[in-house]
Amino acid sequence: MKNPRIVFMGTPRFAVASLGSLLINGFNVSGVVTTPDKPAGRGRKICASPVKEFAVSNYLPVMQPVNLSDPDFLNSLISLKPDIFIVVAFRMLPEPVWKIPPLGTFNLHASLLPQYRGAAPVNHAIINGETVTGVTTFLIDDKIDTGNILLRKEVNIFPFENAGDLHDRLMKHGAHLVIETLRGIIENKIEPQPQQNFMMPGEVLKKAPKIFPSDSVIDWNNDPKQIHNLIRGLAPEPCAGSTLIKGNKSISFKIYESYPEAASHSFEPGSIISDGKEKMKTACKGGYVNILQLKPEGRKRMSTPEFLRGFRLSDYSIITDQRV
Repeated sequence: MKNPRIVFMGTPRFAVASLGSLLINGFNVSGVVTTPDKPAGRGRKICASPVKEFAVSNYLPVMQPVNLSDPDFLNSLISLKPDIFIVVAFRMLPEPVWKIPPLGTFNLHASLLPQYRGAAPVNHAIINGETVTGVTTFLIDDKIDTGNILLRKEVNIFPFENAGDLHDRLMKHGAHLVIETLRGIIENKIEPQPQQNFMMPGEVLKKAPKIFPSDSVIDWNNDPKQIHNLIRGLAPEPCAGSTLIKGNKSISFKIYESYPEAASHSFEPGSIISDGKEKMKTACKGGYVNILQLKPEGRKRMSTPEFLRGFRLSDYSIITDQRV
């Protein structure tokens, strides 16, 4: 089968690169499945997903089911006579869907499976201080991110790289891996392997659950590297942050860029050290976190010198740990 009929399923920008790569390489995308349009932004304007916008601009038929088990949706998929489904950053598929195509359904995941199964693998890899991650294609089964692996590609994580930068690099590597995987399936050159084959003896599985607001609150009792990794692992969205307090007054802020500084000191965690002009760092366990870019509540993102020019830090301190 030289040019199978493909149904592509995806939602965010991460998936657009793979869909675009399929078209550039001349593959037959007979349909696209994405999420329904929904309100977004301050004005709550109804917006289409990035995948839908790209598909429509390339004259591809689009389906937006609310319920993936809806018989009408299943019949629509079957009517396309698909040979294979390719899934990138989409919802969990029910078995009647992923069993439709004769060549199977494969998914692209932004980690080296079986590590970092879940919704936020890019964030958690950086938060945990990993130096290597990657992308994986695997056959979908009835659980989340557990199917037999087709191909993997390792990608180094740079020391000061944030989640946004790594996301974009993995997006490109992933698009290439989708093409390599598809060609391998067409030519019958890939032997799917159980995920446990990629585990070292004694290796502990790390999960990548969805990021919640409570996960973005900085605990200044941690060490500088832990805090720095949290900051870059959540930048540019949703961003790690904290709260400045002065009496009854409080100002929350997000931190976009930092660097860790190991040092002995006698400051309480959360103490602010600043020259009032260009530099600002916060004491933590075993050192400091130097804050380079931040966004105070209600204001734009700015450098530390910009912030200090318009804000007097005297008598303010940082809430050490807001977790409940």
